[in-house]
This record gives sequence, C-alpha cells and structure tokens, in this order.
Amino acid sequence: MDLSKPIDIYCERLDIGIWAEPINAVTNIAFILAAIIMWLRCKNLVEGKILSFLLFSIGCGSFLFHTYAQTWAALLDVTAILIFILTYIFVANRRFLVWSKMVSLIGVILFFPYQLLLVSILSNIQFFGSSVQYIPVAILIFIYSGLLRKSEPNLSRGLFIGAAILCLSIISRTVDEPLCSILSVGTHFVWHILNAIMLSWMIEILRRHMLAGYSLGR
Repeated sequence: MDLSKPIDIYCERLDIGIWAEPINAVTNIAFILAAIIMWLRCKNLVEGKILSFLLFSIGCGSFLFHTYAQTWAALLDVTAILIFILTYIFVANRRFLVWSKMVSLIGVILFFPYQLLLVSILSNIQFFGSSVQYIPVAILIFIYSGLLRKSEPNLSRGLFIGAAILCLSIISRTVDEPLCSILSVGTHFVWHILNAIMLSWMIEILRRHMLAGYSLGR
C-alpha cells in the first residue's frame, strides 16, 4: 500500500495542494467545537468524556485528510470514525439495553458482519457510492430506537432524531459529486456540519439518559 498516494474524491478538490479543499478542511472545526462542548457538559460522565475525545479525534483525522489528501490521512480519518462507532455501540449496549459487558462486546463484534452484509446488498444501488458504508449505521440507530420505544420513549425519540440527522448527512455526502457542476464547492462540508451536530447529539442523549438514571437511583 502506498501511504503517500494522493486521493481526489471530492468536488472541491482541484489539485494536490494542502489547501485545495479550504471549506472541507475548515468546517472540521465543527467537530472540534462540538467535542469541547460535550466534554464540558459531560463533567463526571466517563463514557461521555471518552466519546467527546473520540469526536475530537474525528475532527483532527478529517482535517488531515482534507488537507494532505493522502492514503495515510484517509486511514486516520476512517479509523477515528470507526472507533467512535464501535465505542458508542458498546456504551449503548451497556447503558441503553442494559446488557452485560460480555454480551455488549459480542454486540460490537457482530457489527462487522452486519456492516459487511448490508454494504454488499446496498452497493447494488450505485447512487450512494462510497457513502453506502454509513447507511448501516443509520439503520442500526433506528433499530435501537425501535427496541427502546416502549421502555425508554424519550431515549428512543432521541435516537430516532440522531438517525434522521445522519440520513440527511449521508445524502449531503452522496450528492457532492452529482451536484459539482452546479455547486463548485460541493456539499461535503455539509456532511461535516451535520455529522458534528449528530455525533454531539448522540453524546447528549447518553448524558441525559445517564443523569435520569442517577436521579432515579438506578
């Protein structure tokens, strides 16, 4: 693998320069700000602070990818996102579904075959392109929302909102190239902004759920 190989997959990038994607690069500050805000809001909530740190790392990884735009930076970007997803699944299994640590970990491991299966099916729909890898995540959040609809209606509603925002985010990422001839800067920067909102919201609903649990003496 050539880690220094240039990557050009977004509308805004026209050359291999570091600042060839200024809007895509700068909008990563949304992740950084969201991470700082949630870090402060989570206070003594360890899971929230860990997720906030991972959200910060997503902003850093994405910034490096949209500036250097090379394979090594892409790997950092994708890895940061994956670690956040896996961590959140574990926390959701533990705190939302109240599973044991072992069962929660098994749930995390099962994400991989689940992801591969859905991506292989959805890849037949060429419209989604590389964005197809994120659709299983949105579907999974909807599943959690459905599972908690009766037992935790407020939490279920929060998860549904998070999944809905992610769907809008995926759409903005998908139409980046198709709309390039109309909007020269593309729409990938919208993906950054909506994702920052969505990921911080996912941390926020965890925070609210945990505080509600403490207040009820769970």
